[in-house]
Amino acid sequence: MQNILLIANPAAQSGRAANAARDAGAMLHAATGANVRLETTQRSHHAETLAQEAAHYDAVVTLGGDGVVHETINGLMRLPEELRPALGVIPAGTGNDYARSLDMPKNPARAIERIARNEARWVDLGQVNNTYFMETLSFGLDAAIAIETVERRKHTNKSGTALYAECGFNQIAHHLDAHAWTASFDGGVPVSSSSITFAVQVGPYYGGGFRICPDASIDNGRFDVCIAHPPLGRAKAAFIFVRAKNGKHTGFQCMEMRTCKKLHVEFEVTPPAQMDGEQIVARVYDVSILPHALRVL
Repeated sequence: MQNILLIANPAAQSGRAANAARDAGAMLHAATGANVRLETTQRSHHAETLAQEAAHYDAVVTLGGDGVVHETINGLMRLPEELRPALGVIPAGTGNDYARSLDMPKNPARAIERIARNEARWVDLGQVNNTYFMETLSFGLDAAIAIETVERRKHTNKSGTALYAECGFNQIAHHLDAHAWTASFDGGVPVSSSSITFAVQVGPYYGGGFRICPDASIDNGRFDVCIAHPPLGRAKAAFIFVRAKNGKHTGFQCMEMRTCKKLHVEFEVTPPAQMDGEQIVARVYDVSILPHALRVL
């Protein structure tokens, strides 16, 4: 590698990532010998813009959490495949679910050592309504939890799995709603049902380490889907929520686990929805897996 673009989110880890960005740039240069250009994000979607302008780089490396990775991937995917740099991920956020799926070391120095080996692998991405996601898309309870987690993080010093769990119990206590939908999996006959949780996963994780689809893999060319059907009381919902931290929830009768490559789903009423931890708003979703769409270091 000769040229690397390092995109850092200075707000990650409650602002501590701003101080780590220059150190990471220096370590990347020392480990790879490449010219490293550091850019810190200044606004929403800034990482996407920077990545979309990175065709002449060998790699684009993110320093931050899932949010900056999500934006960066959406920028990279706007480039022609032959001009698309590889992605590197230095985890420095509060959730780091995608870094978990990549089995990326938590220690920044070790993550940089892995990136410096320049051993790229092809990974899948999801596409929904012309936007790309690398880990998770969900509707209902889990999306409401993710949205509350983001809002609480802005106003408290809390973060990570503990904050997600706190928001989860709050949502279960006050907003355990079912959402009616009609869905077609892989172009099949439409099915009408309702769900409390409806998660479509490229990788196994969301919420800072919850293994909602424990068998999901980022390079197997398909989505894993987890659907929690009503009726579901609050006590049982809380118990299943705790079990989901380690992927031990899938055997309950209310849980439906399946796989697909394409999904069309229409909700009767716009549900809470999230994509890689970011809130999205729509009633109709067209979702497709893009096998081996991106090279990751």
